[in-house]
Formats: sequence, C-alpha cells, structure tokens
Amino acid sequence: MSSETKNPAVRANAEVGTDAVPSDLRMTRTLWPFMLASAVGLVPFTIFSTFLVPIAHASDSGVAAMGQLRGLGGLAALAVGTALAPLIDRVRKDWAAAGGLAVLALSAALGATGEFLLLAAFCLLVGAGTAVLNPALTAAAADRFDNDAAAGRAATLITATQSLTALLAAPLVALPAVLWGWQGDLWAIAAVASVLTVLFLLRGRRAEPPGHNSEEGTEKAARPGYLASFKLLGALPGVVPLLLVAMLRTAAFMGYLAYLAAFYDERFGLAPGPFAIVWTLSGTSFFLGNLVAGRLLSAERPKVSSERLMTLALVVALSALVGVFFTHSLFLALPLTALIGAGHATVAACVTTLLVRRCGSLRGTALSLNAAGMSFGVFLGAGLGGVGLALGGYPGTAAALGGLTLVALLFARVAARSTPG
Repeated sequence: MSSETKNPAVRANAEVGTDAVPSDLRMTRTLWPFMLASAVGLVPFTIFSTFLVPIAHASDSGVAAMGQLRGLGGLAALAVGTALAPLIDRVRKDWAAAGGLAVLALSAALGATGEFLLLAAFCLLVGAGTAVLNPALTAAAADRFDNDAAAGRAATLITATQSLTALLAAPLVALPAVLWGWQGDLWAIAAVASVLTVLFLLRGRRAEPPGHNSEEGTEKAARPGYLASFKLLGALPGVVPLLLVAMLRTAAFMGYLAYLAAFYDERFGLAPGPFAIVWTLSGTSFFLGNLVAGRLLSAERPKVSSERLMTLALVVALSALVGVFFTHSLFLALPLTALIGAGHATVAACVTTLLVRRCGSLRGTALSLNAAGMSFGVFLGAGLGGVGLALGGYPGTAAALGGLTLVALLFARVAARSTPG
C-alpha cells in the first residue's frame, strides 16, 4: 500500500469499505482538489490557442510562428514525462502535483508578458508542468482508495474532469478576457495555480500516524531504482500493449480532430460558426463516454470486463471514423462524429482503469508514460493524417487514421489475452 493511503484523511475515505465503490458525489467531495488542479492544468494552452492572433500581435510575430511554439509543449511533455516517470512513485504525489502546479504558475506569469522568447518558455514549461501534474494527480486520486474498482473510478473521474474542461474552457476563458484581456486570464491562472501549489504542499506535510516515518523509510528502501522501474513495468502483464493502445488511439483521434473543421467545410459547407455545434457535439460525447464508461467499470460486478469494453469501443470508433470520411450526408456524419468521440473516450477510460489496477505501486510510472505516449500520439496523428490527405484526400486520411486504430485494436487483444490471474 502506498504512503498516501496511510494518513488519517485516506483512512476516513476508506471507511466505505473495501468492497464498495462510493458514489461519484462522495468521491468528488474527497477528490475535489485533484479535480480542480487537473482542470487548471488544461487552461493555459486553451488561452494560448483561443487568443493566438492577439498574442502573436503582442509579441510582434506571425501567427504561424506563434502557432509553432505550441509544438514545444508537446515535445517537453514527451521528454519530461518519460524521463521523470519512475520518480512519480518515489516522492509523495501531493508534492509532485505541487511541483507541476508551481511550474504552471511560473509559465503563466511569463506568458502574460507577451514577449516572444518568454512565450516560448511558456510553452515549454506548460508542457513540462502538465507532464508531471496530470499523472501525479491521477495516481494520487487512485491511491486514496484501497479497493481496485474505487481506485480505477477515482482515476477516471480525473480524466473526465479534464474532458469537461476541454469542452468548456474556451468560452470560460473568453468571457473574463472581455474585462481584462488574455493577459489577465494568464495572471488569473498564475494566481490560482499558486494557491493550489500551497494547498498540495500542505496536504503533503500533514501529520502522519505514529510509526509512519519508519514505515515510509522501509517502503522507499524497497522501491526499485530508476531503470529497474521501467523493467518491472514492462514485465507486468499487458501493460506495454495498453500503453501502445493509448498512444495509437490518441494519434487516430487527434489526427481526426485536426482535419475535422476542414472536412465539414469542404464536404458540407459548414462555416466556423455552425461548425462550433459539431465541435461541441464531439466534446460532449467524449466527456459523457469517459464519465459513463468509468462508472460502468467501477461496478462491483461489471456486466462487461474492461478488456472487452475496450475492444468493442475500438471497433465502434474504427467503423465510425471510416464511415464519417466516406459519407456525404450531414445527418449521418453527425451521429458518426458523436460515436467517434464516445468510442475513444471509452477506450481512454478502459486504459486508465486497467493501468491503475494492473500496475499497483508502479501506477504513477505507468500513468506518466501513458501521458508521454499520448503527447507523441498527437504529433503522430496530425502528421499521418496530413500525409493521407495529401496522397488520397479524405479517403486517404480515413485509411491512415483507420490503420492506426486497427493496430490499436490488435494491441488491445494482446492486452486482453495477458490478463493477470
């Protein structure tokens, strides 16, 4: 059992019993700091994307050059997430989250200056900060519960919060910006992240029960080394295939989203205004799919296993993805778009749940590598989707992204066959 599950707050949360999964409301009361911090982690890049044009003007640079800085965040997330993955399990996760929040606060303050070089630092630091923050929050939320089903549900509540934030963040940052501009938004995020940093530092320093320090020291001495963590994680049944499923699924979905607006404009003549409804439909279906799938998988006796649900969701996502690029009917494209979002969200919930359940004390390492792999998937999907579009139009995009989903389906079957006893 991790050190987080031994403090008084955790024992109070565990009083529901080891065989019961608390209601979402009760879990939210326990996990609200983690959910709030996970939402804050998504806002800086939302501000950057929403106000890209005025940010470019403020920095005396072009929109294209400023847009390319966004890629620095993904590269930083990939590098930092991979390099620091084993360390997430070797420090108190509350303190790891505090470190990520502190980096986000600093990055927001630098970005608010509007200087080009400092905006480049902003993108790098946001990527690095979220690479630590997100897996630390997800693993810490799971550690708050002894029961595997409850731990998995706690983790998916964090990812569902991120999905909801992605859906609502753009209008939420646009409205305050009417009063204080995009720089005011960044200063506000810097302030909120700073307060949360202090909160998580205090949570990490809470008094522990007698004898805890000696027990924690014994645990640390028994923990594997840096390289050994990677080796042990790779030896766990089905973990590597699950990480590949997450990366490939992200590549297919993000590649699809990268060209979705252009597809709806060319195929159905939807301008940016009406297309916002399509984007909302996709985001809502993803959020609901993640939320419902996470709750379904946390049942004491789930009607379908995580492995089977993951396979089914990939089949649905693959069929809908290919179908949407070949249809010429808007009334068919819209439900297919919703199915793609719900299917990918379900796969994401399944992967998170399975990693939490299978990895035990290495779940922080696994979730960090998972986040890093998904960062790489964003670049892979956009690149392959563009190659497919250049070579074969939207059928080519369907082939490229459908191929990624098909490979993810094959790895999902490998993960299912390697289920632990």
